[in-house]
Amino acid sequence: MKFHRYNPDFAFIKAPMEFNKYTDRDTLQYCLGSTLYMPGTKDIKEKVVNHRLDVTSFVMCCEDAIKEEDLSLAEENILSHMDYFADLIESGELSHDDIPLIFVRVRNPEHFKSFVDKMTAKQASVLTGFNFPKFNSRNALGVLRTLVEANNRFGVVLYGMPILEGEECAFRESRNQELLLLRNILEPYKDLILNIRVGGTDMSSLFGVRRGINSTVYDIMPVRDALSDILNFFNRFNDYCVSAAVWEYFRVYKEDDIDEVIKRNFHNALIKGQDIINPAIDGLLKEVLIDRANGFVGKTIIHPTHAKFVNAMFTVVEEEYKDAIQILNTSGGVIKSEGGGKMNEIGPHRRWAEKIVRRANVYGVVKNEDSVLNLVLGHNE
Repeated sequence: MKFHRYNPDFAFIKAPMEFNKYTDRDTLQYCLGSTLYMPGTKDIKEKVVNHRLDVTSFVMCCEDAIKEEDLSLAEENILSHMDYFADLIESGELSHDDIPLIFVRVRNPEHFKSFVDKMTAKQASVLTGFNFPKFNSRNALGVLRTLVEANNRFGVVLYGMPILEGEECAFRESRNQELLLLRNILEPYKDLILNIRVGGTDMSSLFGVRRGINSTVYDIMPVRDALSDILNFFNRFNDYCVSAAVWEYFRVYKEDDIDEVIKRNFHNALIKGQDIINPAIDGLLKEVLIDRANGFVGKTIIHPTHAKFVNAMFTVVEEEYKDAIQILNTSGGVIKSEGGGKMNEIGPHRRWAEKIVRRANVYGVVKNEDSVLNLVLGHNE
């Protein structure tokens, strides 16, 4: 896999790297990008093989996205996909680099155990891991032990991605104790945890609210507070990657005067709330700006047209990349940035620089903010 394949001729300052499920965990945790959720009953085999599903990771869901009576059908469909991809890799028609990172969202801990019992080592060889909905301190240890058993049984790494979305994390009186318990429970299993994911929609539902197309999840104060605390517990010291909440609105297709769009100042338009493309995409971009500023990496999406927008927003601009390299190559003290416009403090900015370089390796480096839109719209630099 490689980000931005839809625009192969784009002139990156630094091109994005290739990766697959066997890439080392410290790098792979940055590689999910816009993770597409879809019902486990959906057949996407041909789209993947023919590169018509332009995402680097997707989740086949056995929980909220399907009816309970369709669970067996979803399981059969998912396992059929795994067999299909594994056969093509074995025959040499595909490589692991050709398929996205694939995850299964299990229904609950009991379903996780029963699903693993139905799997084969062949199927595990192309599966990257599992999403655990409603993950909390009561069910965490059982889920994690099953994950370890699956890794031992199949002899390949299968990662876990806990989803923090329940009352324990959403409600203030229980949140800090719950997050501390979860962090301590997860610590011995850290090498098998690829992402911490958050359920913005589920947490919003607990308060009977929903963000509109012209607002962001950060405008919902109880949810914003919960997301802030999750970052506080899991984004320290770059130990985990925390992925941002889902954007709920589909792209509303609209023909635009592309040349006129390119002429606008992309970054200023986002900051000032000016129209860029259409309300559904503009809202997504505004939210990703805040996601990124707060240290989230990647985002859940529900429509494939969102993928290139989210992934482009996680590219690194040349100026911040140069700052990061300068910081990591300097032993200490304070130094003026190469552009002369800011102060780089070597100690305080080091963890920021480490994250920027990892993002740059995975998503690529572009000239400036306007280049992000050029990348999305298929223009060359």
